[in-house]
Formats: sequence, C-alpha cells, structure tokens
Amino acid sequence: MKTRNFLYVLALSFGLFATTSCSNDDNDGETIVPIQGKYELSQVGTADSNGNETLVDAPQNQSGCSKDYLELKLSNVAVIGDYSGSECNKTETTGTYVRSHNDLTITMGAISTVSDIMNLTNKELKLKDKTTGIITVYKR
Repeated sequence: MKTRNFLYVLALSFGLFATTSCSNDDNDGETIVPIQGKYELSQVGTADSNGNETLVDAPQNQSGCSKDYLELKLSNVAVIGDYSGSECNKTETTGTYVRSHNDLTITMGAISTVSDIMNLTNKELKLKDKTTGIITVYKR
C-alpha cells in the first residue's frame, strides 16, 4: 500500500514538473539579441496610419564615402559617426544610451531621443523615433 501511494505521489509530481514551461519565448515580446555592436545607416522613412512603411536609402550617407554609423558599446557609450564632404571627413559624436525593454534612449550632449526598437536581429536594428515617427534602419 505504501509503495502504491509513493508511486502515485511520484507520478503526480512528475506530471506537474512536465507541464511547467521553460520556453525561451517568455520574454513579453522583447528581443533577446544583444544590442551592442556597430551598425551602418541603411534606410530611413515613415509609416502611415495602417502601419505600411515607406523606406528609402539614407540620404544622410555621403556618396562615395563610408556609410554613417551608430556604435553601441557594452559600457553604454553611444558613438555616432558621420562622413561628409568631398574628402569624406569623419566626425564622431559620443554620448550614452540606455535600453529599457524595447525602448532605446540615446543622449548626445543635452539632446535625448527615445526610440522604439521595432526589430533587432544579428543583422539589423530598426528604430522608430517616439516623437517624430521617423524610422531608421541600421545594418551590422
């Protein structure tokens, strides 16, 4: 009788543990890809009220030069690189960034921008400015 009760409790315990979820998709929609890295500016655009995006090649990229970039370092330092002029002169602006769930706040001097992280993969970072609605696509 004791053996049967023990087996019953053991089977019940196993059933409870077997139905517990340990899934990786329990992240409330937040991406789990690290945001740190160097991203080249690729496209910019907007989305209409239906969510249809209109993206074009970034006009900020100087023709004949390397692409402008955003670098997010592990130490929460943000670096924006801008190539301009016929000599492709590079200007770097350094600030900080903070990621809170799917929000990214970048502060350069006294100016802060808050963006929604629309997509973050090993190859792409897509941001939507919460104030202007402008979408910016960066490629790794």
